[in-house]
Amino acid sequence: MPGKSEWLDEFDRAIHKLKIDVLVNQIEREKGYPNPYDVFSTRDFVLDDKWSQRTKFVTFPLAHIHSYFRYVPCSPNFGAFHLEFLRFQLLFYLKKMKQLFFYIKGQNSFRKTTPMNKINFDTYKNIGFHDEMFAEEGKARPHCELLKEHLEEMGWEKLNFLQHATDRAQLSLGMTFNVYSDNQGIERILHLDIIPRIISGKDWDILEKGLTQRIVALNMFIGDVYNEQKILKDKIIPQELVLSSATYLKQCIGLKPPKNVWCHITGSDLIRGDDGNFYVLEDNLRCPSGVSYMLENREILKRTFPELFEQLRVRPVYNYAHNLRDMLESLTPIPGATIAVLTPGIYNAAYFEHAYLAQQLGAELVEGRDLVVENDFVYMITTKGLKKVDVIYRRVDDDYIDPLIFKKESLLGTPGLFNAYRKGNVVLVNAPGAGVADDKAIYAYVPRIIKYYLGEEALLPNVKTYICAEGSDLQYVVENIDQLVVKQTDASGGYGMLIGPKSTKSERIEFIKKIKGRPRNYIAQPMINLSRVPTLTESGIEGRHVDLRPYILYGKDIKIVPGALTRVALKKGSIVVNSSQGGGSKDTWVLDS
Repeated sequence: MPGKSEWLDEFDRAIHKLKIDVLVNQIEREKGYPNPYDVFSTRDFVLDDKWSQRTKFVTFPLAHIHSYFRYVPCSPNFGAFHLEFLRFQLLFYLKKMKQLFFYIKGQNSFRKTTPMNKINFDTYKNIGFHDEMFAEEGKARPHCELLKEHLEEMGWEKLNFLQHATDRAQLSLGMTFNVYSDNQGIERILHLDIIPRIISGKDWDILEKGLTQRIVALNMFIGDVYNEQKILKDKIIPQELVLSSATYLKQCIGLKPPKNVWCHITGSDLIRGDDGNFYVLEDNLRCPSGVSYMLENREILKRTFPELFEQLRVRPVYNYAHNLRDMLESLTPIPGATIAVLTPGIYNAAYFEHAYLAQQLGAELVEGRDLVVENDFVYMITTKGLKKVDVIYRRVDDDYIDPLIFKKESLLGTPGLFNAYRKGNVVLVNAPGAGVADDKAIYAYVPRIIKYYLGEEALLPNVKTYICAEGSDLQYVVENIDQLVVKQTDASGGYGMLIGPKSTKSERIEFIKKIKGRPRNYIAQPMINLSRVPTLTESGIEGRHVDLRPYILYGKDIKIVPGALTRVALKKGSIVVNSSQGGGSKDTWVLDS
């Protein structure tokens, strides 16, 4: 009778004889099915005759796989994930069959599962931070109990298989972003951690009300500072602070956008502190990015944990694209309006998202050179001639949309575009000039802005902020820079920032010089211990810091899909969640109340 190592070798040889690559190639060739519901069969997965005769019991698990994966959709959106999922499910079952094989042959060393195969949260550390899944005593919070049980039943082996399948699926779907400072290559995936973040329905309802209040007030603020400037005359906010902002556009003075809406799409960044409460960290009202990852993360995760997804009654996010299209169409009286997504081009960090959203919206994807302005109307150049464009969802910053009005050296915009907009012949989303409200110095005054325009207290609090343009705040920041997080007011993506407690003395000295040289350009905030959620790492499941970016649409009314992009700091101990700084993402599951 063959020994243990011989059986292993023979079984491994049989695994390699599976016709996996044949099926994979077949699927890849047939990815472009005209009918998205066409299917393929797994009948080609067979072992060679000699092996099947010697170990007939192996056919039972294979039959189970055949039944489970009998029909798999081959649509462009879902086929890539199913392909990887199928590949790793097969390998997972084959390894289980190997254990069963040795059990039958009397090799009892494979009978029991090793400790590393079982997920145990007893060693999970949640001391010193607010953990969103576990309370201080180590027990799962009520809305996370099912997730904990599901992970424990799954085990390490399958969890790692699913994570690897998810990584491969992201690459297959093209879910990449560019890093301009990376000399080793410009494309990488925004790593999706397979363990979802769960938010209770009660918490989400609070966030939804607070965000709605905030966006209404900010929209009124933008309209005011470009027209009557009542809030400046009433000295609620320093006039110089607003007018000196790099994002305040004098060209927009007197402008009134369609429906008086400036901030059509907003992505506000929220964090959860040690007390378990949510705080607004900053507002993004220019070209907020990341929503495509929220949508694609959901498509992947709900197919990774289908039973758990259904049991938890997770609120859907699939209607975001429909809501976005409805919002864009509501801004123009033209029936059947032509909508275009304006992108800087393939080298932009978020180009995947631009292409994805255009496809989801049924809109045209254009660059500035694809558009022309004639008689103050905007047209798209096509093979059939010029086609009028009515609404432009722009992903190009204000300074680059029109070289005749803003930066003359810009090659990303279209000459005459801004004048066409001012005359009401095209709609731009978001409106030029809206970025004044996401200036990090203006952010500190948002609670007062809400009180001034709405007569209400802010439902979502700010993080304490020191404005370096103010003398007393400047002195405090310089003296306590080692305890603060300092940010450049017009920067984003984790750039232009100093994390005092983690900085060196030379870095702090250099930053103090920058602050004193241009104090208006900097603000500072105390370092907050962001909440943590369980994350799959090379060392197992450990807590990692996260933030939350919900997306708010403002057209005829305000709509917020019950979901968000959760960004996670993958490096142990790091609080920087930005993708450009090595951060990843999670799917955010908002539960029914």
